[in-house]
Amino acid sequence: MIFEWPMMLWLLAVVPFMVAAYRLVLERKSAAALSYAKWNVTDITLPSRLRQTLPPALFLVAIVALIAALARPVAVIPVPSLRDSVILAIDVSNSMLAEDLAPTRLAAAQKAAHEFIDKQPITTQIGIVAFSETALLVQRPTHNREDLIKAIDRLKAQEGTAIGGAILVGLQALFPKEAFELERAAEPGQKAEVKDAKETKDTKDTTPKPKLAPGSEQSSAIILLTDGQATSGPDPIKAAQLAADRGVRLFTIGLGTDAGAVVKVEGVSMRVQLDVETLKKIADITLGRTFLAADSKDLSEVYRNLNTRLVTEIKETEITAAFIALAALAAMVGATLSIIWFNRVL
Repeated sequence: MIFEWPMMLWLLAVVPFMVAAYRLVLERKSAAALSYAKWNVTDITLPSRLRQTLPPALFLVAIVALIAALARPVAVIPVPSLRDSVILAIDVSNSMLAEDLAPTRLAAAQKAAHEFIDKQPITTQIGIVAFSETALLVQRPTHNREDLIKAIDRLKAQEGTAIGGAILVGLQALFPKEAFELERAAEPGQKAEVKDAKETKDTKDTTPKPKLAPGSEQSSAIILLTDGQATSGPDPIKAAQLAADRGVRLFTIGLGTDAGAVVKVEGVSMRVQLDVETLKKIADITLGRTFLAADSKDLSEVYRNLNTRLVTEIKETEITAAFIALAALAAMVGATLSIIWFNRVL
């Protein structure tokens, strides 16, 4: 915890003097009471130590809490997230047919996505992007959970892995009125993707937007799951930079093991290996985070962690009101006990 106005904490130096003054008053009262009892003036019953100390102790807590409130305390605490749009970008390349996650990687990813969607607040819109050789928005952001589940269940494995394309399509889904484009590498398979971008260019706002601080866009995020490395489409690092400039965080999920897996496609065996370094760069650029899942259990746990991060956020929050409430409660309880026991406030 830190304080916005720490100079106000110097007022705490007064507290020991207040305690000493109160003890002096108590000692004088006790001495006077004993003196009266000695001369049998009246039968005086001295209050118990608990009754003597509890009300003033509560008033002392109230004073300390008020001084702390004056210093404007700030704590790092979880607060409800304002994020209302999340894009799930799921790799549907042929390598997702590997059976190291039963029954297949794709089926395990679909099941985990179901669980993630079920746990999201109904106020959160979710969109689905599928990417293989190119990326496609298969479900626009919606609150309808049934449509989302159907879109995920329809996913089929295809050739290629366009991680950069998935990021761009995800950004386009979050900000449909803006244009997100990158120069393409001269590789086969890019042609259709670029043609689509040019066809929609005239309908988008191409005015350069001011760059935002990475992670500053609190209303949206992209979750990207892949089990391989980019083989087509735009450069994923450059695409991540576009997301960072728009303030959108990217949470990347690497599915599989470092050793990779062998998958058979149409009778041909090939080894697929996870590009962890690129996934970490993508997340770091956007101030997101990378998760690794080696099996179905890990994948479910990753989505549970993501759910917690998306529903609540860790932020520096001023908690002055909490200290004021504590001071009021302590003062009220102290005054009540003092009135009950001594017929006076203090």
